[in-house]
Amino acid sequence: RFALEVVRRVRAAVGREFILIFRIAAMDMLEGGMAWHEVVSLAQALEQDGVDIISTHFCWHESPVPTIATMVPRAAFTQVTGRLRRELTVPLITSNRINMPDVAEAVLSRGDADLVSLARPMLADPEWTKKAAQGLESEINTCIACNQACLDHTFGGHKQVSCLVNPRACNETELHYTPTPRPKRIAVVGAGPAGLAFSVVAAERGHEVTLFEASGEIGGQFNVAKRVPGKEEFFETLRYYDAMLKKHQVTVKLNTRVDAQSLREQGFEEVIIATGIRPRVPDIPGVDHPSVMGYIDAVLGQKPIGNKVAILGAGGIGFDVAEVVSHAGPSASTNIEAFAREWGIDFVNHPRGGVTGVTPVIECAPRSIYLMQRKPDALGKTLGKTTGWTHKATLKKRGVSMISGVQYVGIDDDGLHTLVNGEPRTFEVDTIILCTGQEPLRDLFEGLKAVGVNAKLIGGAHEAAELDAKRAIDEASRLAAVI
Repeated sequence: RFALEVVRRVRAAVGREFILIFRIAAMDMLEGGMAWHEVVSLAQALEQDGVDIISTHFCWHESPVPTIATMVPRAAFTQVTGRLRRELTVPLITSNRINMPDVAEAVLSRGDADLVSLARPMLADPEWTKKAAQGLESEINTCIACNQACLDHTFGGHKQVSCLVNPRACNETELHYTPTPRPKRIAVVGAGPAGLAFSVVAAERGHEVTLFEASGEIGGQFNVAKRVPGKEEFFETLRYYDAMLKKHQVTVKLNTRVDAQSLREQGFEEVIIATGIRPRVPDIPGVDHPSVMGYIDAVLGQKPIGNKVAILGAGGIGFDVAEVVSHAGPSASTNIEAFAREWGIDFVNHPRGGVTGVTPVIECAPRSIYLMQRKPDALGKTLGKTTGWTHKATLKKRGVSMISGVQYVGIDDDGLHTLVNGEPRTFEVDTIILCTGQEPLRDLFEGLKAVGVNAKLIGGAHEAAELDAKRAIDEASRLAAVI
């Protein structure tokens, strides 16, 4: 009744020529939530009382089902809108995780909606629609649904809303990429997030940029992140940077390790060091034991992982590693059916809220996994405001043990020896994965100083306390905007 009264009063106030859109939860993802016949009857009553368009969304903040995080498949919920569309005559809008033109076209072509709603993708690339219309999809800076600079800032206190992959979002009046009055020859060393962002912005402004990368591909730590189930969207970010490097004619030299002397001899006017980080190896007796490996080896599958695993460090990297080693089956972020099983959603029968009476079924690797940290606090406090709970919930469902207040005493053939809240405990594990922080990789920077070359540090090479692509891209873009 309340919804209908609002519509009638609004219609009376604005007249018939004013477009009136009403947004409803087509599937609220709450135990005991709205039944399908209630959703339909509400929508039909709204239509009868003069609503021109109905916009659908999915879930409320209280829902224990993720709907906007990067672990959610693209267009995962549009089929619900499509089902409702068959009950109405007014146009319907659908939303959630529609981030590329081909996704939107597929939604429309299969009849799931008449219009699609995009929000975060416009922060990532304000020229999204223009590029889509011109067939320039490869140049779209795709929203990766990380929420780190948009929704996490919105709900995390007094922070400026922006975008991890586009620092200009909501900063357009202060961060300008204007043509440079004096083009320079600039060397950028390291093609991770910071090096890529700097190179693209500097070249866009008219500088002559040469990007050196020791490995055979661009991406740096993004090449690790994209291998984590649920973070496949990082492939899109690398596709975007590859396209922009070509468009702005950045000279990219892969498999090229440079030293201070060679950079000096090439006569660059500016040298930007974006060489990233090296994983920190903690001072634990026995840390060189064969059972120990770094997180990069674990994520990239470069070393075998046993069936009893201890993960040392429970920051963002530790949680990512726990996701990798506990995962089995298809990635739910790329498979709607797997996602629905994992989170207990019934798209076919639509019980109350879409979830009532549905038992989640989650596949997991046959391993015993311990995720631990030194701090006595609850694990996951440093994770994103809007996404951290999803990571913790997933690992809990997979039986990952989360242990805080751990002092690492030693490692040997018997396993990992610790004190847990002061009490001795030995974890009889066959694999120990280090996620114990990073150190800036500055060897080249120090070498350049020694030969009199004034270089600048950005990204992890500048500050490696936390691996933070948001900070790295922002810092690099701001420097490139003024150099």
